[in-house]
Amino acid sequence: MAKVIFETQKIVVLQAQLGDWDNLNHLLVCKKTKKAAIVDPFDGKYWLDICQNNGWELEQSWLTHSHWDHTKGVGELSDKQVWVHAKESERGWDGPSNREWNHQALSHVIQKIGELEFEVHCSPGHTPGHVTFIGNGLVISGDCLFLGRCGRTDLFGGSESDQRDSLLYLRKIMVGLPQEWLVLPGHKYTLSDGISPTFISVAELLQNNEALAALDDDTAWENLDFLGFDDSLAEKARREIARN
Repeated sequence: MAKVIFETQKIVVLQAQLGDWDNLNHLLVCKKTKKAAIVDPFDGKYWLDICQNNGWELEQSWLTHSHWDHTKGVGELSDKQVWVHAKESERGWDGPSNREWNHQALSHVIQKIGELEFEVHCSPGHTPGHVTFIGNGLVISGDCLFLGRCGRTDLFGGSESDQRDSLLYLRKIMVGLPQEWLVLPGHKYTLSDGISPTFISVAELLQNNEALAALDDDTAWENLDFLGFDDSLAEKARREIARN
């Protein structure tokens, strides 16, 4: 069930956990214009109904990346602006997105929804064109950065070295942010202390995230056990790499 997790004079943010993969969807609403953007919709109709019930206009869908569990709902939003980074085509994505960012890795452009502005940072590694949204008190990190760890890099189009570079880049940015800003990941996963939050502060993330803690030590980074897994998804990625 969607719930308000953050609100200021300018923005209201709803979060819902949808599907069997603990996906977290985030709806961003400009309070002045009542225009909304949904990040990584698992169910398009779900969010259309919520917007209709609240008098909001769902104008845009922003994809952090193009894995199916983050794009499952965009088919129901094809008459909206559906944004994704152009480099997601390197892993075979061909829509139904209809707008593209095309900036370089480790840089950003500005995306507007109503009168709100967000920085769209290209943060590859989990996928070639993964992006992270930063602004208005929020870091929306998709599968690049989870609350306790980071996304895997062994799927088709993934890169361990790119992931490390992206995390170094994002860490530098987050150190300079107000430390009470919230980090909103693409999935809810249990932390090392056994709790399962759906968001934490930037300060908590910088202090406790295992992937960020390993960035400055080659051995520690190489010993991270969550960058790749011996599972069916990894086997599928190996077949896709062989075909290409």
